[in-house]
Amino acid sequence: MNDSLMHESHALEHNLKAISTEKQTITSELSEIVNALQEVTNTKDDVYKIIGQVMIKSEKNSVIKELEEKRKVLDLRLNAVEKQEKLLEKKALELREEILKSSKKN
Repeated sequence: MNDSLMHESHALEHNLKAISTEKQTITSELSEIVNALQEVTNTKDDVYKIIGQVMIKSEKNSVIKELEEKRKVLDLRLNAVEKQEKLLEKKALELREEILKSSKKN
């Protein structure tokens, strides 16, 4: 029984690391979007965006709307990942306690 608990614990730790990496990526993307949104909103100059390998002049309001939509999507993804992370952390803690109880019995 202890081996299966240890195996489950390792799998949970692996999943937590993956979730943490995903959270870091989303947070970084979100930061970039927020910074870009600030720059575009505050600029009086022409606005350009990159599509593939081409930079094209774009309408400022269109770019702001697109960035705000991306920010909303990233916010939703971040919330979902944080909920998943909390659930995994709770499950990992419960499993550690179960492993400790099991090892004390032996």
